Order: sequence, then C-alpha cells, then structure tokens
Amino acid sequence: MKALVLKDGKLALVTDRPRPQREPGEALIKISVAGICSTDIQLTRGYMNFEGVPGHEFVGVVEEADSTELVGKRVVGEINITCGRCKFCNEGLGRHCPERTCIGIEKRDGAFAEYMTLPEKNLHVVPDGMADDVAVFTEPTAAAFAVLEQITPRKHDRCLVMGDGKLGLLVAQVLAPYCDIKILGRSVRKLSLAAGLGLDAVVAGRIEERDFDIVVDATGSKSGFEGALSLVRPRGTLVLKTTVSGDVPVPLWRIVINEITLVGSRCGLFKPAIEALQKGDVLVTSLISGHCALEDFQAAFAMSRERGIVKVLLYPQGAP
Repeated sequence: MKALVLKDGKLALVTDRPRPQREPGEALIKISVAGICSTDIQLTRGYMNFEGVPGHEFVGVVEEADSTELVGKRVVGEINITCGRCKFCNEGLGRHCPERTCIGIEKRDGAFAEYMTLPEKNLHVVPDGMADDVAVFTEPTAAAFAVLEQITPRKHDRCLVMGDGKLGLLVAQVLAPYCDIKILGRSVRKLSLAAGLGLDAVVAGRIEERDFDIVVDATGSKSGFEGALSLVRPRGTLVLKTTVSGDVPVPLWRIVINEITLVGSRCGLFKPAIEALQKGDVLVTSLISGHCALEDFQAAFAMSRERGIVKVLLYPQGAP
C-alpha cells in the first residue's frame, strides 16, 4: 500500500509498505480522508521522537472486523489504544493508560496511508448524511470539548482563546455558549473566518489587560505560554492545549504569586463532538484550506505551514 513514513525528521512516500494485519478485536480500515494537524508538523521537528506513519485525524471505511455489523461502515477513531486493565482504564481514564499507544504519534502507525488498523472499541460510526470532510474534524473537536470536561465556565466569565488555527477556532466555538469569549490571533484571514463563525476576533497586540478569568493557549507556539500568563487574571485559569517539540521555560513565580490554576488539556470524548458536528453547533467546512492526494504530501505540508492556512486534507485513495 501507499503510505507516508516519517524517519529522521523527514517524510517520504512509500508505495510498497505492507498492508497492516489486524489482530483479534481490531478492524482493518480503508482511509478515505485524513487531516494534517499541527501535531503532525511538530512530529517532523522531533516531537515524541516518532518514526512511522503519522496522521490521527481520519475517516475511513471498515473492510474487515470481528463485528460484521461494522463492515462497510464509515468510521472515525479515538487515537489512544489502551490496555483496558489498569486503574486508569478502570476509572474511565484510558487516555492516560501508562501502556497506551497513540495512532500516528506514539508507537503506532497512523492514517496517512491507504489502510490502518484500530481496535473496534475505538471506532465510532459516522452518522448518515455527515460528509467525510466534516467527520474528519471529530478528533480535534473532541479535543476542544475536553476543556469542558476539565473546567466549568460561567456565563459572566471572560474567556480568551489564544490562537486562530484550527484548534483555537474549534475551542472558541465549543466554549462560546458558556462564557464571554474572544479569540486572539495574528492572521487577518483566520480572524475573518472566526468573525464569520460569530466569534469576537481580536488581533494580537491589541489586548493588554490582565483581566481574563480563563485563557486557553492554543497557539502551537513556545511563546504562547508566556503570553497567556500575561493575560490571565490573578486566581484565573490557564488551559494549555499547545504541544511543541523542545522545552519551554516556565516562570513558576508568576503562577504562584498570581495563584493561577494551570490545566493541561489533551484528548476528549468523541460522542459530544460528533453530535455538535451533526447539529451544526460547531462549523468546520470554512476551515478547510486545501485538498491534496497523498502523493502531493510535500505541497500539502508546505501549505499547512503557511500563515492563514487552517486545515489541509489528504486523500490516500486520490483527491476528490
């Protein structure tokens, strides 16, 4: 099969990679579309020291499974493969299983390929009528909903989402019904998209007050944390969604003196994400910046790194 393989920080298209063989309890999935995420870009810079097939946002069709009712179904999949036995799994926190692997990120091949395997328990059937180009946003939308699992915004809370990329735009939409929301960014094009989604968009540098009850760092930048600390109010909450390669200095004294609550936030539940996408509570089609065949991965990744670009989609079976 065709697959993108990351090795020594470089992506290459391999045309003769063996098709994965499913284990009992797993499904073989033919990938229809996969999204390039900022995490995928960070992987090429050494994040997680990952080698293999990246890609963790996908829609595919089940070709083989122990559960025959899944065969032929369009599916999306949760990215953490867990042991199912440890205390975290038993507490419903399999996302923190110490034995977990993570598709396209840690010790498991991902979706930038014609085929992949995933445990059936990780799969969610895509509702009839939902386009693949919408369903492919399920995983990042679930990551946005994770914030609501961890904090409880109040209507009068002033919330700032830092970062006008895909994740920031999704987080802002998810939080908008619960608090007074603003989204901060640097790209005029992306901020115009935010405004088109009904969000209060602000250009970076035009907010100086340190008076936000909640600040969400979704900048994808090493400098985002420092900026977030300068904008959250004393006894406010700072939610970190950014993942970057390398270390970031942490000024602990500022967190202590200002009594900031620091929340790391990663993956979320798929059910609320699918429901929100199906109902149109979270809108995503305007966030799609490009469609590329797998063979055009170099152009796709170059586009993904450009300012003003939100989401580029890859099609292992050929671009639509």
